[in-house]
Amino acid sequence: MLDQLKQMAIQKLQETMSANSLNSEATSGAAEEGANSLISGLMDKISAGDLSAVTSLFSNDGNATEDSGIVQNLKGKLAEILESKGMNSEEAQAEASNVAPDLVNGLKEKFLSNEASDSAFSLENLSGLVGGDAGSLLDKAKGLF
Repeated sequence: MLDQLKQMAIQKLQETMSANSLNSEATSGAAEEGANSLISGLMDKISAGDLSAVTSLFSNDGNATEDSGIVQNLKGKLAEILESKGMNSEEAQAEASNVAPDLVNGLKEKFLSNEASDSAFSLENLSGLVGGDAGSLLDKAKGLF
């Protein structure tokens, strides 16, 4: 499921950032780094035992996406990534502020979907990542980075 999340994040980031001032190669690189940053942030929360922050993010529990610490962290990371690819600071901040919540909301749609093609995106599967020790959890995530 983590690999599917990463691929979906890359795709959504490439789509939403395609109109920015960077060339397509820089945008693709930023999308991949942004997706890695999102997965890393999720894994950090899960491995720290804060699964509720992750499940809250991908459910309809009434918490605003923009208020999530995970999303706030992602905004900062995306801004840094975009700046490192050549975007000026102000534009990078604006782009990250627009893109991060849209990305998470797009992923949330997959978790809330009843479509068979989205069945891998389940909160139960996220919960399953916690089973076992942190070492096995990190082993599961190794292939993503």
